[in-house]
Amino acid sequence: MNADRVIANVVDIPGRKIFPAEVQFAEGRITAVESVNSQPATYLLPGFIDAHVHIESSMLVPSEFARAAVVHGTVATVSDPHEIGNVLGVEGVRYMQANAASTPFKFYFGAPSCVPATVFETAGATITVAEVAELLADPRIVYLSEMMNFPGVLLGDSDCLAKIEAAHQLNKPVDGHAPGLRGLDAARYIAAGITTDHECFTLDEALDKISCGCKISIREGSAARNFDALYTLLGEYPHQTMLCSDDKHPDELELGHINLLVRRAVERGIDVFSALQAACLNPIEHYRLDVGQLRFGDPADFIEVDSLTSFHVLRTWIDGNLVAENGSTFIPRVEPAIVNKFLATTVDPAGLAIPATGSILRVIEALDGQLITNCLELSPKIEAGQVVSDTQRDILKLVVVNRYRSAPPAVAFIRNFGIKRGAMASSVAHDSHNVIAVGTNDADLAAAINAVMHAGGGLAAVCSAEKTHLVLPLPVAGLMATGTCSEVAAAYRKLDAAVKFWGSPLRAPYMTLSFMALLVIPSLKLSDLGLFDGENFQFTTNMK
Repeated sequence: MNADRVIANVVDIPGRKIFPAEVQFAEGRITAVESVNSQPATYLLPGFIDAHVHIESSMLVPSEFARAAVVHGTVATVSDPHEIGNVLGVEGVRYMQANAASTPFKFYFGAPSCVPATVFETAGATITVAEVAELLADPRIVYLSEMMNFPGVLLGDSDCLAKIEAAHQLNKPVDGHAPGLRGLDAARYIAAGITTDHECFTLDEALDKISCGCKISIREGSAARNFDALYTLLGEYPHQTMLCSDDKHPDELELGHINLLVRRAVERGIDVFSALQAACLNPIEHYRLDVGQLRFGDPADFIEVDSLTSFHVLRTWIDGNLVAENGSTFIPRVEPAIVNKFLATTVDPAGLAIPATGSILRVIEALDGQLITNCLELSPKIEAGQVVSDTQRDILKLVVVNRYRSAPPAVAFIRNFGIKRGAMASSVAHDSHNVIAVGTNDADLAAAINAVMHAGGGLAAVCSAEKTHLVLPLPVAGLMATGTCSEVAAAYRKLDAAVKFWGSPLRAPYMTLSFMALLVIPSLKLSDLGLFDGENFQFTTNMK
């Protein structure tokens, strides 16, 4: 039997102690953890786990996400494949499983519970109650993904309750999604069998849900950033919290992952064992993952870091295999298969015109770092009887175009994107992933949308005045590229830089744009079928 060993300071998280030891491992498992008399300079920890993430939002296929994540000490993810599920249905979930299986990284997928997310938009597929039950019966599917239809749960919708019951029958946990839900409604939602929530954006909301028995996944993604509001929970409720990214773009994944959140927590005074409890152990316990905890007999999944303050990852092992060292990944690249569902249509600028039918314009107010939006009522800028973008007041046109069939564009207005010229477009538009765009004029809006259409999915930035025409193709379901993290990140940075050069103050403009069609997050959003009031869960009009 071939054996490997490493000597370092072992961090015993449950025992809340650190001791120098030699860790021996063979055939994928830890065979000994023996104290030594030396004084090692480095530390061994269990690997980090992202407790809730949509791999698709990295714009990388799972195999490429894995190659990037292990560099930062992540050994596993709890992954909700509902993005590709909304495009391709169960076929999309199976694609993610197949591609993920080509790597040693430990992907734990859920069965998407809400495909489509609502009946107020056009998705590419439906995943039925029977299909959810079939997915849950797969031992590789470890939980029911976020139950976004919390109004359905509260109102006793039979399909929602049947999906939850299917998970319970197999003793698999159910993830929640209930932004802003408080009090009795939160208690009723959790009592229906919901075990987690990653949507809390205030401390009071999180405490309310914890008191009902819910675990909180503290989210810090590229758009939704709730760590600053919630990090104190790590110290107060170390066994009821986890860390997650939810949605993370490739440029940020290149820089770090869960390791950065642990570093920030410790910098802010959170006890290191409490921070690591949330980052390394709680997801294993909650989702019953086959991931090692740095104990005798466990899978040899662990990481070596330089210190318990910087958490700079030196080496990462999965099942005893060294998968990353000093910033380099050792996971081989796999050329991904391409699957998609995309009907490319051409948008004419004239089709984006909005007649002035009133004196008050309903405007979506995007909030940097949040998925929720506000509804503003402002005076419109009118030219030749049409409502037009008003760059001086930062009121821009927002467009959603159906990617699955030919249909007229849906048009509304939005504030806080801040661009003074050009337009940006994307086929990443949660959750149905139609083509979404925001821009300063109809010609550039149409050109950006058509660039995405021509690519069969992707991101685009177009400014005719500057002769700028940038496109990042996403041929896998219109959501993911086929390149490496560094390649996709480089292309994305050019788009991001262009939009910010045009004036956007948003930290992640494309990620923020992708959530402006997410109807289950209030209060005002736009689907391919029209402007949607998320507070009353019904369509509304642009003007009154």
